[in-house]
Amino acid sequence: MLELLGHDDDHGQPAESEAAAGSWSKAPDFADDPRRAAAVREATARDRERYLTSGLVSVDCRFCHVAVQVKKLGPEHTSVQWNSEATQRCAVFSEIRAAGGDPARARSCPKLTDSIRHAIAEGCLEEMSSAPSPGDG
Repeated sequence: MLELLGHDDDHGQPAESEAAAGSWSKAPDFADDPRRAAAVREATARDRERYLTSGLVSVDCRFCHVAVQVKKLGPEHTSVQWNSEATQRCAVFSEIRAAGGDPARARSCPKLTDSIRHAIAEGCLEEMSSAPSPGDG
């Protein structure tokens, strides 16, 4: 006959209480130290903001005047962060919607691509971002 043992059977330690077993976290919550908890929350917010915006530059479309956030990562790689207003106001995306299409399926806006090239030529946007990687903070 085969006897199966669980985690606590072979370690000789009692099982965790139900309260401790119900919550798992990699980091402590510092509930007993409100100042430290506030400092951790503030540092986390700064890290998140840096991760999401590092190296992004505002570029205005020269055709429809929407503003988007752009980061050039290489000659063939451009990161464009659209906001809701820009997506709604983009003339090319409006044409796609009017024709019954979904602008989210479009590869890009050619007018904005021209504006990004112009921003690089004018020196407003780096051809390859020199911003440090967000993880190197």
